Amino acid sequence: MKICLAASGGGHMRQLLDLEPFWGARDYVFVTEPTAMGESVAQRHPTEFVPHVALGQAKLGHPLVMIRSAIANLAASWRIVSKHRPDLFVSTGAGSMFFTGLFARLRGARVIVIDSFARFDKPSAFARIAGPIADWRIAQSPACAKAWNGAECHDPLVMLEGERPAKEPLLFATVGATLPYERLLDYVGDAKKRGLIPERVVVQTGAGAAPIDGVECVETLDFDAMRAVLAKADLVVCHGGTGSIVTALQAGCRTIAIPRLFERGEHYDNHQLEITEAFEKRGLLFVARTREEFAAALVKARVAAPRLATTDPQGLIARLTEIVDGLASAGAQPVGAVPMDQR
Repeated sequence: MKICLAASGGGHMRQLLDLEPFWGARDYVFVTEPTAMGESVAQRHPTEFVPHVALGQAKLGHPLVMIRSAIANLAASWRIVSKHRPDLFVSTGAGSMFFTGLFARLRGARVIVIDSFARFDKPSAFARIAGPIADWRIAQSPACAKAWNGAECHDPLVMLEGERPAKEPLLFATVGATLPYERLLDYVGDAKKRGLIPERVVVQTGAGAAPIDGVECVETLDFDAMRAVLAKADLVVCHGGTGSIVTALQAGCRTIAIPRLFERGEHYDNHQLEITEAFEKRGLLFVARTREEFAAALVKARVAAPRLATTDPQGLIARLTEIVDGLASAGAQPVGAVPMDQR
């Protein structure tokens, strides 16, 4: 059985990597975007790339960019599916993975859509669009499962006990793998200039960003390099992506999130605000929406007790293994498939 594992950068890809006990011993190929994380994955695994495309490009006033990207993505997706002929398509999102999943389905592949861990209250746009072609829909919060036509639910968030690793006086800031984020860079640079950040500062700026005075800047970091920095960092400032947040919490970092906001043209919707507020309610991080809130969050974070959390994928791994074993058994019917008339 050939499995196509499809995800864009950031938290979507990191969750697929966490599911390695499910796919690692099978015949597989990754499909992702050509980000720093995608390039890192390609160094270790068979990987194909598709261009980034999202409905939010039109929402932000760039419909022609979206159309051109969609055409390029469609062509790349058809080539990939024709080349690899997957029997099973598994995706954690997002939009750039839809055409690959659609073509895989049209060629007879079974489809599993796992909605983003970033969604707590309702399914993502990708989940709603890809849901009709899915044999299995898996949400990662009870509310999303209920809202997504009775999808299965596997909530992976787990609080960790014990002491965090020894830390250095280091603040690490990251804008994530996909989109530029000038406001976060501005807040960090301004706070450093005003003396609000006495610690050493390392910033992952994204491609093409201008250097920041007084801090160490790097455009991209692969996953292993980022984890090495997080192992030392006491403080982390990140955007509102779940990949960045969870990786920081796994390393025991005091975390401040500056969510990208749709009204500022920083993202395709306000899901990062939803994510960060949900984590804030659990006492796992501090949210800063303005320059003043960021300055206050720096003070609060330094005196707060560090909280450690992670995602435990064992339940989801077991379910995916059950599905694939059922498909691979001679004459077996798909295990737990959603009937077409109930989609």
